[in-house]
Amino acid sequence: MSRFCIDRCICFGRGFDELLQIAKAKQLTTLEQLQQEAEFGRSCRLCHPYIRRMLRTGERSFDVLLTQDDEPPSKTEKG
Repeated sequence: MSRFCIDRCICFGRGFDELLQIAKAKQLTTLEQLQQEAEFGRSCRLCHPYIRRMLRTGERSFDVLLTQDDEPPSKTEKG
């Protein structure tokens, strides 16, 4: 059985560790707020559910595949 680790935005190479540090330092709580401060998740958007969970729980590394159904966009989040 192979294991994998999802710990970054693939398109922009931004690690979830770095993004969580930015969110904590600036007291950001939504993906939309974080995107105003850091470039990530604007191409394929596969990292969006991981970023939402990261902001909610503080997790920075994932070994499960998440989808939009697992961590749906907030009402204020665009697209």
